[in-house]
Amino acid sequence: MATVPLTFAGMKLNALHKIADSLENTPKMPVLFLGHGSPMNAIEENEFVQGFRKISSEIEKPKAIVVVSAHWETQGTRVTAMAHPPTIHDFGGFPKALYEIEYPAPGSPELARATQDLVHSTEVHLDDKWGLDHGAWSVIRHMYPDADIPVIQLSLDYRKSPQEHYALAQELSQLREKGILVVGSGNIVHNLRMIHWGKMNENFGFDWANEANNKMKELILNGDHQQLINYSKLGSAFTLAIPTPEHYLPLLYALGLHDKKDEINIFNDEPIGGSLTMTSVKIG
Repeated sequence: MATVPLTFAGMKLNALHKIADSLENTPKMPVLFLGHGSPMNAIEENEFVQGFRKISSEIEKPKAIVVVSAHWETQGTRVTAMAHPPTIHDFGGFPKALYEIEYPAPGSPELARATQDLVHSTEVHLDDKWGLDHGAWSVIRHMYPDADIPVIQLSLDYRKSPQEHYALAQELSQLREKGILVVGSGNIVHNLRMIHWGKMNENFGFDWANEANNKMKELILNGDHQQLINYSKLGSAFTLAIPTPEHYLPLLYALGLHDKKDEINIFNDEPIGGSLTMTSVKIG
């Protein structure tokens, strides 16, 4: 039976063997959770995009990037598997300049299949319809403006519990040793219904938002993942901070890849508009 050669970062792989096992080993990559905030961060120059650039300068250039974005919720788990993912402008009411932004990073069908191969707790479907939503490209374009690194996205199955999302993330740990940067993109405090639009350009947080953000940072730094998984039991501040889970769950994907030896660095740690925090985390 003839084999089909696949390539990944210049390396031929055998399609009849498990792709994930065939990727070349590298020093362990860090993991990021990025507070992406408003889509306008894609085109504005501010302290947060400077933070994204700084953090990328501190890590080895990845072979590829896997993004778990708050903005791709699906029934079932999916991974983008096209060679040329489109730039998705999944928002409305913003300036024309934002809609003109394209981030033409290549995809990686090979990495999509490797990711599919690693996950055993659920079936992962290869997707050729989605692309890169603003949860991915609005932050990555500041980190890697040349768009020369393959990027794929892993969806959030809205039927899964926080514990199941965390467990799925743990199955991806091998990617860290293959030169792959895993990025969770969301916001740990995200309540647009309560936002103070007049203070969107100020570092201002309501008391409950600051309380929840500070408690989350404490738990992250202490490695207390179980309380973060069971966030719904942490009181009224958390209920307000996480009215819906999609912007919070990408944090659990980053935490699921945390090794006890990893250092944790918190950056971009500012509230905006009262009910949103840009708090971001580097693990490793």
